[in-house]
Amino acid sequence: MNSPAAGFTPLRDRPAYRRLAEHFDNVSGLSLRELFDQDPARGQRLALEFEDIYFDYSKQRVTDETLDLLVALAEESGLSARISAMFGGEHINVTEDRAVLHVALRAPTSEVIDFDGHDVVPEVHEVLNRMGGFADRLRSGEWTGHTGQRISNVVNIGIGGSDLGPVMAYEALKHYSQRDLTFRFVSNVDGTDFVEKTRDLDPAQTLFVISSKTFTTLETMTNARTARDWLLAGLGTPEGDVSPVAKHFVAVSTNAEKVSEFGIDTENMFGFWDWVGGRYSMDSAIGLSTMLAIGPDGFGQLLAGFHSVDEHFRTAALRQNIPALMGLLTVWYTDFFGSQTQAVLPYDQYLNRFPASLQQLPMESNGKSVSLDGKRVDYGTGPVYWGEPGTNGQHSFYQLIHQGTLTIPADFIGFLHTLNPVGQHHDLLTANVFAQTEALAFGKTADQVRAEGVEDSLVPFKVFEGNHPTSTFLVGQLTPYTLGQLVGLYEHSVFTQGVIWSVDSFDQWGVELGKVLAQRVIPELQSEQPPALAHDSSTNTLIRRYRAAQGRS
Repeated sequence: MNSPAAGFTPLRDRPAYRRLAEHFDNVSGLSLRELFDQDPARGQRLALEFEDIYFDYSKQRVTDETLDLLVALAEESGLSARISAMFGGEHINVTEDRAVLHVALRAPTSEVIDFDGHDVVPEVHEVLNRMGGFADRLRSGEWTGHTGQRISNVVNIGIGGSDLGPVMAYEALKHYSQRDLTFRFVSNVDGTDFVEKTRDLDPAQTLFVISSKTFTTLETMTNARTARDWLLAGLGTPEGDVSPVAKHFVAVSTNAEKVSEFGIDTENMFGFWDWVGGRYSMDSAIGLSTMLAIGPDGFGQLLAGFHSVDEHFRTAALRQNIPALMGLLTVWYTDFFGSQTQAVLPYDQYLNRFPASLQQLPMESNGKSVSLDGKRVDYGTGPVYWGEPGTNGQHSFYQLIHQGTLTIPADFIGFLHTLNPVGQHHDLLTANVFAQTEALAFGKTADQVRAEGVEDSLVPFKVFEGNHPTSTFLVGQLTPYTLGQLVGLYEHSVFTQGVIWSVDSFDQWGVELGKVLAQRVIPELQSEQPPALAHDSSTNTLIRRYRAAQGRS
């Protein structure tokens, strides 16, 4: 394994970090009102434009010196070298000794990306071409089910990155989807998820996409076996005959043996690689359901959007690098303001699953308490990402952001053009984007409240302190291309954060312990004879109560 501690300087010992700590003491009391009064052009100056994306970070609680010091911290932390190492196929996932090459998934055929001495781009496009051929056959009706009927329902079965990315992309790009196809997504091992998602589907017209790299994931394979039973029963297949499976199941996996054992024709198995992390996999074969929905051309546009941001992140100077600045701002609020959350607030209903998908990306990546030298960190990492689409969120949790006691940085995502022009809806929606960021930044003083005629006893309740930091992304229109760009921006922002915090953003050991213990508990719940329990008193009691409810005491 690579030595992660080579040349490692703890975060708090980096000169720029120390200067930032001193700087914070001098600027933490500054208000956004003051900053805008001192620099009337701030709103134009602290903004970046990249293709069809306008990034306004002027309402962040930073000065030019803050930005200079954050960039210096990035340089001292070796961000540029780490970017080159990622794009160069080096094993930057040090605890698993793996490369991190999701950027290869969206590279055009003209590029060369080296992994351990060979170019991986041709392999990527071989899989993409096979996916495209299958998608064309299914979308055209050439691919039929066991009874000869056309497939009209596609059910993706996966969990984690094999579910969150695909379902987000489908919802986001529904406008571009083939509307005579119905798409459903099953992830939870709770049987209710499968039952409700398939209740109104005809087995003869349903295709299942089973997404599991190893084809052993507990939740996914439990749901896959239930889906197989549902299909065979629904088709009235004689006991022992699994031949219909080959026409109603395809696999996204690398385990050909397990796929074949399940009954899926390995010709309909689409693979990916160890250098693709689950939360970075929506543009790999894991995105097969996305391609089935929007077609190979639409999927190609999605990949092109990702690639454009990859190139921006790789080549732009850090002060003009949108994802680098996003990541540095997250470090600024997490480590100096003590912020523990980051809100992501898209003002487009199609992006209703965007915050949920983003939850996995930063929190599984940077939810770490041990740095690359194996020592526990003494600074904050990995804030909680959360959000809802606007304007729904305004009528629920915005109260906390406006008048609560927490500092919650927030990203607002708006669009210049709507995909569904209906009356004045889009004007009203966009007005709320601008109004909310203005209100959060500048608030309303007690004098302003009194000037409205509010009686003194109510004034404290109607004051808005403001000074709440926000960034605004103003995008031309939601398309497959711009969706790829938005996801790519957050991917590289998370990478930037991990480099500064010196954590491995690409492992996820924290998900393992609960899964291992569950394998121990399952037979204890199911055994006919009372098991010898050796858990803590709480867990032992819970197991006994469950067994009693099932009549297994």
